[in-house]
Amino acid sequence: SVLLSKVPLQPQSMAADQVKYFLDEKDMPTSWYNIQADLPTPLPPVIHPGRMDPIGPDDLAPLFAPELIKQEVSLERYIEIPKEVQDVYRQWRPSPLYRARNLEKALGLDGPKIYYKYEGVSPTGSHKPNTAVPQAYYNKIAGTEKLCTETGAGQWGCSLAYAGNAFGLEVEVFQVAISKKMKPMRTVYMQTFGAACHASPSDRTEVGKKILAGDPDCPGSLGIAISEAVEATVTSDKKAKYALGSVLNHVLMHQTVIGQEAITQMEMAGDYPDVLVGCTGGGSNFGGLCFPFIGQKFRKEAPKPFRVVAVEPAACPTLTKGKYAYDFGDTGKMTPLMKTHTLGHLFMPAPDHAGGLRYHAMSPIISHLKEIGELEAVAYKQTECFEAGVLFAKHEGIIPAPEANHAVKGAIAEALAAKAAGTSPVILFGLCGHGHFDMMAYEKYNEGKMVDHEFSDQDMALALAAIPNVPGY
Repeated sequence: SVLLSKVPLQPQSMAADQVKYFLDEKDMPTSWYNIQADLPTPLPPVIHPGRMDPIGPDDLAPLFAPELIKQEVSLERYIEIPKEVQDVYRQWRPSPLYRARNLEKALGLDGPKIYYKYEGVSPTGSHKPNTAVPQAYYNKIAGTEKLCTETGAGQWGCSLAYAGNAFGLEVEVFQVAISKKMKPMRTVYMQTFGAACHASPSDRTEVGKKILAGDPDCPGSLGIAISEAVEATVTSDKKAKYALGSVLNHVLMHQTVIGQEAITQMEMAGDYPDVLVGCTGGGSNFGGLCFPFIGQKFRKEAPKPFRVVAVEPAACPTLTKGKYAYDFGDTGKMTPLMKTHTLGHLFMPAPDHAGGLRYHAMSPIISHLKEIGELEAVAYKQTECFEAGVLFAKHEGIIPAPEANHAVKGAIAEALAAKAAGTSPVILFGLCGHGHFDMMAYEKYNEGKMVDHEFSDQDMALALAAIPNVPGY
């Protein structure tokens, strides 16, 4: 140890072949970034479906803890992360930034650079604990005894189970039925942390019973699971609240620890992105990575212009084919009305393996940013995303989650387009989680049995016909 102490440490930014960029725990962000403070135009209001006027804090009180309601509507640029939350974050944060040097070689790149921010180092293997932990904390200090939630692929359900256990809360999860069938070990994971997990639609709620009566083999959707979780919350005999894993402002804000760390790590690498790429379902990991960079742009602090690309599944293309309109966030029409890109709250997405991206709508903030021209959106089929994910795994050593494969595909597409054009952009994408629970999906792909589901414009048209008319907004 004496000899080692005399060896000068080379700054990470000086290493010509650097792969990983680590931050010390003391460099972990101490505040979340709230992009609402910097938006050039404010978000459209959220509307009460009965009164048809903007909702207030009292309307959200039956579902959310008081501090989370404050964060949802706050216009403060930074909101301090409580010490109790930071203490849990420290179990895996700061997460690493990687330079994908082996992938660059495999693609024959001589100029374009690819970086990725890896959230698979968290206890549950994805970005979801970044918001599960603060949501559990704020509910605990508010006297909540039980949290009810939905989950698609299961990353969020696992993360809330983990966070609920950390703060002594009971957790009940409604998981989209087809995803629960495809990823049975996620149920075991949730149960290991003390949570209950039900296939949705279920016979435990009135909305679930109604849907099963019409279609006993319904594969489920996030919209249905949200309806069940909300109903379970308001009918519980305990002090219960609802927790949402994506879409809402406070959820995306909690995820901005990702982008804040990435800004510092890119400085360590001596680079700044020309293109930011992320997968989008409800938008939480995408917003977490991109919002701090977009905030720099809005404040005129970004060192150079950059593009932002959202990648979504072709089977559930909210940003690329959806209508920008007010709609419910759930199938059972129990939520307020949000202005978002939507396929219609009755739309039933095809059973793609990227269960976390099978949501009929988009985060209102991300939709707003698209409407004002601050981001682009592309959609890819699942087989081409898995092809990209397998290529990435073979050269970078990490098997991505099916959702993350969309970001990998988007980054590779950007790199190959730059190679063909003779340009040399710096590409940064979010690798939001690993695919260790998704071997059934990879088995299907490896055996050539994976199917690309066709998006139905007719089904979307029928679903959009059911969205409400909101006069004056």
